[in-house]
Formats: sequence, structure tokens, C-alpha cells
Amino acid sequence: MRDEHQLLQLRPDLQLPTAQSKPEEAFQNQTLRPILKMQHPLLVHLFNTHIQKRKNVFFKLAKPAQMEWITDAVRADQRFRNLLFGTVIGHFTIDELRTYEANEAEFLRRLTKLIIQRLQSEDFENLENQ
Repeated sequence: MRDEHQLLQLRPDLQLPTAQSKPEEAFQNQTLRPILKMQHPLLVHLFNTHIQKRKNVFFKLAKPAQMEWITDAVRADQRFRNLLFGTVIGHFTIDELRTYEANEAEFLRRLTKLIIQRLQSEDFENLENQ
């Protein structure tokens, strides 16, 4: 059985303002961003594995092309995208899952954007040597 209180305690407290936020933005700042921060090392590892499966082509690209490669990988590769989403959604509480399900298209759009930003901010020089 899941202990949802313990699940929430695992997340970093980002102290992002949500008092005057729209519900979608509040969910993004209270749920999505903390989970993404907590799961960042795992997301980076999954991305590195994805690169290796693609014969390390990513590391031969110039920086702007790498940024585009990340965007394409997250948006176009359905299996990879679902793996990344599952890594985040698996940390939702039941109430958060209900909120997510009520506006799934909007939250998928936000989650896609946040994952791309996270991966694009990673130091790729260190990734190649992992």
C-alpha cells in the first residue's frame, strides 16, 4: 500500500508562489516541478540510455542541433516520451492523478515543455563520459 504522505515528503520544497496562480500553474509548481527536480538524475540517465541506443549521434552534433535533438526525442519518440512521463506520473498522489486526468492535455503539454527544458539545461560534456 502506498503511503501518500511519505510520497509527498520525498519531494523537494521549491517554495514557488502559487497563491495567485491559475489552477494549472499551481499544479505545475506544486507537483510537476518538485517531482522533476527529485527525478532529475533518473531522467538524465534515461536520456543518456536513449542516446546510446541511437549510436551516440547526439554527441557529434553542435550545441543548437543537440537542443533540437532533445526536443525531437521527447516529442516524437513515443516510447521514450511515455517512459519519461511514467517516471513523473508514478510519483503522483491519487488526488494529483485525478487533477491530472481532469486536464490531461494541458498537463502533458506542460510536462513535455518542462522535461525538454530540464534536459536542455544538462551539461552534455559530462553525459558523454558516463
